[in-house]
Amino acid sequence: MARRLRFNGTGSDIGGCPSVHEDLDSGEVIVHGPPLADPVDVARLQHLSEGEVAVVVPRDLLVDWAPKERTRQVRTIDLEEFNSLFAKFEHTAWRLETRRRYASDETSDRWRRFVETGSVGDDSAESPAVGRWLETIRRQTAQGKRVERVRIVDRPATTGQRFLLDSARRNIGAGEDIRNLWRTDADRLHLPAEDFWLFDSRLIALLRFDDDDQLTHVDLITEPAEVVRCSVIRDAAWHHAVPWREFTAGM
Repeated sequence: MARRLRFNGTGSDIGGCPSVHEDLDSGEVIVHGPPLADPVDVARLQHLSEGEVAVVVPRDLLVDWAPKERTRQVRTIDLEEFNSLFAKFEHTAWRLETRRRYASDETSDRWRRFVETGSVGDDSAESPAVGRWLETIRRQTAQGKRVERVRIVDRPATTGQRFLLDSARRNIGAGEDIRNLWRTDADRLHLPAEDFWLFDSRLIALLRFDDDDQLTHVDLITEPAEVVRCSVIRDAAWHHAVPWREFTAGM
């Protein structure tokens, strides 16, 4: 059975070698790079068995990208504590949304209006929870903080994705910067199928969903290598994503 490998990072800006991968099931680390070729050097290695190959990697590669713990340091929190993070971040809150459906969207009157008419309609009568979210975003962005999202969209877009595209103007009006990326482009960039918030480039809130697309809980991760990995994902996604107004105009 094939391993479930995750690319952690590379020490090369050009050829992608040497690089570090991690087996998501066993926790094993796979490093590949140029082989140690000089026979004199190879002869001096201890415990090199038949069939094994020695590779040369920069020390910084292991410092930056190898996991620092046997398992990721995770603290699971409930949704109430998760929501409180948006009142505490200091500079940036950045979101990657990759799912085709979010079940929580489908319980609102706005969803029913959208399914019936193709538009979310008048946003003046928001639910109390949505109202609190928008007020938090207004308050934070008024202080110069940034709240940003990249949403992945299929071709053709799912009903849930079209609902979020139509709803985005409400969030943008509150101060969010929302951009979109076609899934084919996300796949080309090797973006992961993960939903997370990255706070201040130091704290990851990894969103966990059940089989019915309901958000159940959130894992907080502070492991440096994992934070760097998500920061690289953010930079790639943000660079290629298209601002909401331009994206929707082209659909």
